[in-house]
Amino acid sequence: MEIESDYGNLSNPCPECNGKVISLHEKGERVCEQCGLVINERIVDISHSGKRAFTKQEKESRERTGSPISILLPDMGLSTIIDKSNIKNPDLKRAAKWNSRMTWDKRNMLIATTELKRIGSNLTLPTHVKKTAIRLYIEAFKRKLLRGRSINGMVAACLYFACRERKIPRTLQEILDQTTISAKNVRRCYRTLIRELNLKVPSTDPISLIPRFIADLELDFEAENATIKIINIFTSKFSTSGKDPKGLCAGALYLVCKMRDKKISQKEIANLVGVTEVTLRSRFKELTKTLKIMV
Repeated sequence: MEIESDYGNLSNPCPECNGKVISLHEKGERVCEQCGLVINERIVDISHSGKRAFTKQEKESRERTGSPISILLPDMGLSTIIDKSNIKNPDLKRAAKWNSRMTWDKRNMLIATTELKRIGSNLTLPTHVKKTAIRLYIEAFKRKLLRGRSINGMVAACLYFACRERKIPRTLQEILDQTTISAKNVRRCYRTLIRELNLKVPSTDPISLIPRFIADLELDFEAENATIKIINIFTSKFSTSGKDPKGLCAGALYLVCKMRDKKISQKEIANLVGVTEVTLRSRFKELTKTLKIMV
């Protein structure tokens, strides 16, 4: 252990006995040599923080911390394992064997976090959304809400709620496209989350979905502004309670295409948005009638 006397700091002797203070660098402590009083502890050494590393070996040799703690890791990144290689002691071999075994709780979280990160990566979801979803899943797991329900279904439900809560324009169908779980299963898990955890369901703003649909339809900026304007006028004058925001988007998009003589069919818009053609026509008729638009 490296010990260094604080001779250059004689103005700050031990507050108890005025003795000499020494620094224990490996422990990150400053203690009195005479009475043993710990004056400072957990001191961070920043003496090498300004040194640059030009190679991978230099970077590894100068690292003094491990990977950051993250809730997206099954064990927060804090668990350790016993290296099985070059073990001759039978007791250590037995310990390594038991160490490699995993409880159901840990296995459940491993499956859930792996699936959540996979879907989040495919949908390019930000980290804070994935963290919100995994916290929700952990709470559901603690409340034993996964009994009789699939892990992947609950993960999809947590991700969908996190997207709605964080105002990320992702629909349930987009999440379903990234998993093999049925829509019925995911919706049942979603309703269970809302009911058992007393969550308030945030409403989806249809305007947040418009830019992506406009880009997929290869329409210009003026068409986007016109669609947003129609939705704003409609939602400010009439109640949209009970109406699917995707249906309203589909109706407004089709209305703008008709007004601008764009040859885009109802089927194409309905398939893109994720609604039926019947829903599209219903919202289209409602918009033209209430806003008194002739097309």
